[in-house]
Amino acid sequence: MPIGQPLLRAMRAAVFAAVCVLVSAALHGFAGGEPARLEVLLGASALAWAGAYLLGGSRRGMGTLLAACFATQYGMHHLFGVGAAASVQPGHEHGTGVGMFLVHAVTALISAWWLERGESALAVLLQLAATTVRRWWRVLLILAGGLGGAGTHDRRPSRDEHVPFPGSRFAAAISRRGPPARLSLV
Repeated sequence: MPIGQPLLRAMRAAVFAAVCVLVSAALHGFAGGEPARLEVLLGASALAWAGAYLLGGSRRGMGTLLAACFATQYGMHHLFGVGAAASVQPGHEHGTGVGMFLVHAVTALISAWWLERGESALAVLLQLAATTVRRWWRVLLILAGGLGGAGTHDRRPSRDEHVPFPGSRFAAAISRRGPPARLSLV
């Protein structure tokens, strides 16, 4: 299953958006910002999902991912500030200090790293899963064919004929073990 396939891409974007928005909102509050309302969190999640879905069509470099994650964190900071503005008391300024900047910057760095490393890990995991499923499916088809299933051939290989496991990476390998046949004593 290709990584850019729309359903898988949408699921990856949903997980990424949910985790990043919740972590960002929690750290935003920890750094002195007001808690964001639920509708603000849902809106931020929708925007983060859309961005992750658009970027998830192909593999991106760390520079692109960092730029996208910093822009997302900048947007979330302002969105959380606007979303909490109704509950902020007059004279109390929304958190804008160095701590707030560091929280969003670190979240952006971790998000970009997660995206870059996570994509590689997911690609390997999906490849292994697809290979395993294909092999099990072939084994099941062979077993079903041995029980009289259609689509199998009735010809049995001779004792000297080598029939590799279907789909084996070594199907074209030639065994050269032992002496050459013309020099063999047997």
